[in-house]
Amino acid sequence: MSKRFTEKVALVFGASRGLGRAIALELGEAGAQVIASARTEGALTELDDAVQAAGGPPVVLAPLDLLDAGALDRLGAVLFERWGRLDILVNCAAHAPPLTPVAHAAFKEVDRAFGVNAFAVQRMARAFDPLLSAAPSARALFMTDDKTSRAYWGPYAASKAAGAAFAAAYRAEKESGSVKVEIYAPPAMPTALRGRFYPGEDRTKLTKPRQVAADVVGKLLAI
Repeated sequence: MSKRFTEKVALVFGASRGLGRAIALELGEAGAQVIASARTEGALTELDDAVQAAGGPPVVLAPLDLLDAGALDRLGAVLFERWGRLDILVNCAAHAPPLTPVAHAAFKEVDRAFGVNAFAVQRMARAFDPLLSAAPSARALFMTDDKTSRAYWGPYAASKAAGAAFAAAYRAEKESGSVKVEIYAPPAMPTALRGRFYPGEDRTKLTKPRQVAADVVGKLLAI
């Protein structure tokens, strides 16, 4: 890939594996300064090695738990001090609670699902909108996954729908400005998250995350 994102600052959540990692790698190979965030640092270090091996700049590692209410604000302050802006924001973070009847869902699983899949979307908008607005032309991309009205999917479906509602409202609010917001529903991929929901599935027939990442990066260029 040509260095189409040279001098762009890109923040990717859920960057340790799956689609988030693939997008971070795609952006890094294209010359972007990637800030990669996930809960564990080990996989982020491996991502940094892969980006540099492909000729991209060193990745800035930002391990954090999205349930930490102040973590995103602190990260925003760090990014402001270092770059003063954010050109690209991509959110691939998600929590997959166990499939269960609504009446049997554990409180801690419901709370984490809403914390990661919904409330974090609003907190990202709050923490990073000033940085996105400081860029000449910024792009924000939020992943969605509609599983509403399916038996046993209640906590996941409700939390993802709430996150999509936050993202859609943010998109409408930024419609006439320099920050362009998009909501993207990726195809089925052989990720760890999907594996929790479909453990017996033939994963060879699913779309590889790197293929989807190439499409996502193309959408970022087009937004």
